[in-house]
Amino acid sequence: MHSIRCLRRVINILHHINPTIHYSMASSTECSAGIIVIGDEILKGQTADTNSHFICKHLFSWGVKVKRVSVIGDDLQTIAKEISEFSQRFTHVITTGGIGPTHDDVTFEGVAKAFGDKLSPNPDIVKLCEEYFGADDMSSPKMKLAMVPSTARLVYGVSKKTGERNKFPLVVCKNVCVFPGVPSILERSFVTMEDLFKNPAGECYMEEIYVEKDEVSIAAVLNEFADKYRRVIALGSYPDFTNSFYKVKLTLESNNADVLCQAKQGLINKLPQGSVVNFDKDPVTNAADRVYSILQSNTVDKQFCDKLQHSINIIEQSLERYRLEEICIGFNGGKDCTAILHLFHAVIRRKYPDYTDKLRALYIRSKLPFPEVEKFIQISRDRYNLHMLNFNGRIRDCLGELHSLHPHIKAVVMGTRKTDPYSSHLEGFSMTDPDWPQLMRVNPMLNWSYSDVWFFLRSLYIPYCSLYDRGYTSLGSMNNTHPNPVLQYLDDRGVVCYRPAYQLQDDQKERDGRNT
Repeated sequence: MHSIRCLRRVINILHHINPTIHYSMASSTECSAGIIVIGDEILKGQTADTNSHFICKHLFSWGVKVKRVSVIGDDLQTIAKEISEFSQRFTHVITTGGIGPTHDDVTFEGVAKAFGDKLSPNPDIVKLCEEYFGADDMSSPKMKLAMVPSTARLVYGVSKKTGERNKFPLVVCKNVCVFPGVPSILERSFVTMEDLFKNPAGECYMEEIYVEKDEVSIAAVLNEFADKYRRVIALGSYPDFTNSFYKVKLTLESNNADVLCQAKQGLINKLPQGSVVNFDKDPVTNAADRVYSILQSNTVDKQFCDKLQHSINIIEQSLERYRLEEICIGFNGGKDCTAILHLFHAVIRRKYPDYTDKLRALYIRSKLPFPEVEKFIQISRDRYNLHMLNFNGRIRDCLGELHSLHPHIKAVVMGTRKTDPYSSHLEGFSMTDPDWPQLMRVNPMLNWSYSDVWFFLRSLYIPYCSLYDRGYTSLGSMNNTHPNPVLQYLDDRGVVCYRPAYQLQDDQKERDGRNT
């Protein structure tokens, strides 16, 4: 008790020496943060808040524990009250939004009111407003940005990559840091402020475990683990009902990396055997390393490795014959197209690691496409950085349009297999028929089987269309495609269900869900 009184006395003395710096008991025991998101547009649902997620993610990596996130409107009294309360409770208070030239931008005023301060023009910010905004006098709305609490200090972030100092400063009043609300501006500024926020006592470490079991079945193991490590590890359990590869994500957080590592392995040993999934959260970024590592693996069937190597050779040959701008990849959201898209992306990343332009993808839309397919194509477009070339109608007509609108494109990489209709005669490089628009069809996967495709997708954790988890094994249009009857079963309640496509045992039954 005596030591606590001494600590309080030291804090009071420091505060009298420099009232612009906030000291608290909380900062002596942990590094915490409270985030205040300010804006009527957030509360009305007119704008989505992405700032708090971005801030939380970075603060966690810097060892700062976010205790609360508050979303409030553009009301002066509410802003002042929230800032005052947060300032007393947390090491850092971070506000976003409410700074700008309009009448409802009152965050600076709210900060001043929270600490009994007043607004005054900051000479450095005045100069910046004159230089960048062309403001010529203090009555200009553009100068409102320069009116900050009189006790505020300016912090200039420094880029870790370039070492350059930010042109615009962060306004800090006591322990309150005032950030803009525009996500692109906030993100550029926030990442340069690591030294301001980073916990000097050390980082917070996190490990993740992905489990292919429902949460109820592993609850007893989790409860036992939480009781054993509650003082040193925070355990989180998050079910995922839509993921194709796992059912529960477990998070383990601790300030002690060694204890965390040992505890993680102990938990894995306690979970049902074979239930832990070596899930890859970012298979697209890791594509080149993961794909080429299969070729070196001692656990993968040699026959498949030979097929994979042949496919890579075909793609590499196409890159020698054609420039990247002369190639597009056929992509309609199906399993084969998804596999070849990922493989093509992996080879590109290995051969051209600095290539950043969009890859061209050809999508020929069917008459009645599944909404799930359309959604998956849009997600894949962003995931693989694709420039989609969309056409409607018969394939021959669409290729004619492609040839007319994009005459520089000379080859199309396709996910065709010899077991597909009218494909048994194809080679790795096959021109279209003479009476068709003349394009080279590049076919790296001709010798793959249905099982090969699913082994590739599942072993690399490549996202695929959700319809495949509902029993569809071959996708066409909504009017000619159904769940495969071979995968049908009755659950415990007698309800008709379908096993996922990758559980189909007989490759010859792949198209049993198609009318034609």
